[in-house]
Amino acid sequence: MLDNVTASLRQAVAQQVRQLAGDSRAALDFTQPAGDPGWFGPDAVAWRVHADFVAMMTGGIGALLLQALHPLALAAVWDHSDFRDDLRGRLHRTALFIATTTYGPCAAAQDAVERVRAIHAKVRGVAPDGRSYSADDPHLLSFIHVAEVYSFVTAYDWLMPARSAGSRTTGPAALSLHERDAYVAEMARVPLALGATEVPHDWAGLLAQLESYRPELEGGPRPQAILRMLRSMSRQPPGQSAAESAMRRLQTALGGRLSAVPLHLMMTAATALLPPWAQPLYALPAPHPLQLAPTRAALRSAVPLMRWALRDGVAAQARQRLQAPACA
Repeated sequence: MLDNVTASLRQAVAQQVRQLAGDSRAALDFTQPAGDPGWFGPDAVAWRVHADFVAMMTGGIGALLLQALHPLALAAVWDHSDFRDDLRGRLHRTALFIATTTYGPCAAAQDAVERVRAIHAKVRGVAPDGRSYSADDPHLLSFIHVAEVYSFVTAYDWLMPARSAGSRTTGPAALSLHERDAYVAEMARVPLALGATEVPHDWAGLLAQLESYRPELEGGPRPQAILRMLRSMSRQPPGQSAAESAMRRLQTALGGRLSAVPLHLMMTAATALLPPWAQPLYALPAPHPLQLAPTRAALRSAVPLMRWALRDGVAAQARQRLQAPACA
């Protein structure tokens, strides 16, 4: 009986995770072609970082908030996207793009980039301040990339335990400086393929480039609207199937509740992990480490369950593809 309850509970968790992350298997089979390492390969730091759902969701929310502070980048999304009506769908599409370029075979990664470039080519307009913008502007593409990588690394390192000196553990741990540099260098391939021209290749370069954008960033009604939408989404659970509703009733009957995807905690963490200079632009108070401790502990406890729920996800499919014999 207990085994059946546990199995059903895990199935419900997996379904909820996929509703937020998007079940990439429905769009692409990452198990083929056999032997294709994709753009990065299994030894890349990106494969490890991007496999962690909690860190990626937290970092993804933070990246969106940081990107929204650039008036031209935000104008392009504001004028040419349905994100205000389908914010979950927007996050899903972004997650699918990252999954495809990270774990997909080479052709799929290139196809994903070409699709985005075709969309960007049509996104042009005039921002509220009268300046023209285009989504394929290399300067804006670099900012979007730098904000994203900064947010992913910050969230991942905040959630993962520090690696002790001399430790040889292969388990999840915060990135070393060498691994940060390697991750930044790896991720440069994507924005360069999208048309960016000035892309950092190490962590120090990324921090310097992010700092260089500060004079261009500003708060205001539109970024505040993004913040409100994200907060609203984090408080509303995704649609539940009858099976999931039944599982929740069972959990309550057993005297407990499970928040399979604590999105509101990820939202709290994402705002706290913004660069200190970005928080005033959203009128956010400076976070206190002691106040964040319960959020961090709760999210860390969710990490193993999320890994289990996505145990047969795109990262596992990519490894399966590499384990198969390559065609002659």
